[in-house]
Amino acid sequence: MRDAIRDASRKLPPLTAVPRFRTLDRAAFRAQAERGLPFMITGLVGRWPLCAFTPAALRARFGDVPVRARVGDYIGTAFAPDRAMRDLAMGEYLDLVADWKDGLPPYVGNLEINALNAMCHWPGYFGKMGPPRFWLGPAGTVTPLHCDYDDNIFAQIWGTKRIFLVPPHHDEFLYVREANPVLFGSPFDPERPDFDAYPLARRAAPVECIVEPGDMLYVPAGWYHQVRALTFALSVNRWARAMPLALKDVPSLRLAAP
Repeated sequence: MRDAIRDASRKLPPLTAVPRFRTLDRAAFRAQAERGLPFMITGLVGRWPLCAFTPAALRARFGDVPVRARVGDYIGTAFAPDRAMRDLAMGEYLDLVADWKDGLPPYVGNLEINALNAMCHWPGYFGKMGPPRFWLGPAGTVTPLHCDYDDNIFAQIWGTKRIFLVPPHHDEFLYVREANPVLFGSPFDPERPDFDAYPLARRAAPVECIVEPGDMLYVPAGWYHQVRALTFALSVNRWARAMPLALKDVPSLRLAAP
């Protein structure tokens, strides 16, 4: 799968900016996604009930919901077998980070929060998707550069995030290492590039985009991405559980269609 995604990526035109589309139906979404390039969808997520919530409203209604926060140097240990975590209630977490000033702020990332699921109305772009995963934290929370091998739709509920995207075949410039069979990470930081330490990264072509409240970003399988919260932010994503749409016409793959 990884080799097929990288081979398909080599045939893509260069991406210089992430295009935006108004609300897409399933057929239009899939036609666009089959091109293998990231894109943004507007006019959809903003109608979700969860978008009406603020941090204060989240605390008032879901303050007792248990969450697990990444703490310490979770960037440096992002692709290690373990990382430091802290279990606490939603209200305690929101209080902890409300006035955070020193160091990397704790981050509720990649977490199932079932209590919030009913307030997210996902479009039927895929026949099967994994459970929603929530990402909650203040400005400065970061998910470092990595790729997943499932198609991904990422919805911004509130707050603003900066995302860098790099094509799959540019992994040869990113000094990647395997965290597990479906997750590869890179020590290169496109926000603060250190070309002395990572000289091949000069040949990579990261593209920056900003996701605002109500945006939905499609990240094709295999695309490297790094995410930083610019403000206090809540996001939620889901991974498709089927063949990546960019590979649907690859005859050597005999995977179930989504």
